[in-house]
Amino acid sequence: MQTRLFLGIDTSYYTCSVALVDEDGRLLEDQRRLISVAEGERGVAPNEAVWAHLNALPDLAEPVLRRHGRSVAAVAASVKPRPVEGSYLPPFRVGEGFGRALASALGVPFYPTTHQEMHIQAGLWSADTPPRGDRFLAVHLSGGTTELIRVTRRPGGFGEELLGGTQDLHAGQFVDRVGVALGLPFPAGPHLERLAASGEPGRVRLPSAVRGYTVSFSGPESAAQRLVGQAAPADLALAVLHTVARTVEKWLLHAMEETGLREVLIVGGVAANQIVRARLRHRLEHPAVGARLAFAQPRFSTDNAVGTALLARACHGVSS
Repeated sequence: MQTRLFLGIDTSYYTCSVALVDEDGRLLEDQRRLISVAEGERGVAPNEAVWAHLNALPDLAEPVLRRHGRSVAAVAASVKPRPVEGSYLPPFRVGEGFGRALASALGVPFYPTTHQEMHIQAGLWSADTPPRGDRFLAVHLSGGTTELIRVTRRPGGFGEELLGGTQDLHAGQFVDRVGVALGLPFPAGPHLERLAASGEPGRVRLPSAVRGYTVSFSGPESAAQRLVGQAAPADLALAVLHTVARTVEKWLLHAMEETGLREVLIVGGVAANQIVRARLRHRLEHPAVGARLAFAQPRFSTDNAVGTALLARACHGVSS
């Protein structure tokens, strides 16, 4: 009997991705392409992102299909950012259209999913110690999302209850804006982390703004921008990352007190940062707090289609 394979597509704003997994959840293909951003710029317009995905997706998918196309049993694509009504971002329509047409041509089912569910699935699949319970907290930290969610496992995906989010900038925007102001390339996250590695803790301290389930990064960003050219770049970079971690720490302490949940999955590009991870583990896994943190492996914290392929597998009724 031929092994069934499951294809995932994710066309998030800055990364075009195609992935393939088998019936056992083993990763066979993981193809990605970052959308280029001009030096000194903090992003691209939606129409530019759509055009970039239209060009990148066939280049990524065609070699995968030549190798494995006859064994594909289902296709899934992230069709919007979050699993709620009104969630929309133009680049996702590129992946949805390609995925629907491909599934029709292959005569296999197409399963629509979302970018956020992809991140959660990739995190559960790749984390060393994923949450064990049917319900857990999830934090999604990226350039386009900063949300705290109560997640319930269900067949083929997840039930998500939004607990809170940012009222202005996302965590990734905070990192990118300060990073670009420091002369780093966009996206600035990995470069800021390397710069921060030589920073001195405590030399620069930025505010963190948390009120209940709402966080804010505009105040910390303004404070950081005022220090560009005055504070040592490495010290300022470290302060930015410590502010992200301190904000998430306060946020989760409130959520754990309110919900009673102690298992937490943290995903998204900003969650790949080792400085942020280390500080959160030190503070929240302390016996006095008792949290159990799970992080996606760094490669699967950033935007990818691996979680989408795994959701195609789950939606098709293949059990773990």
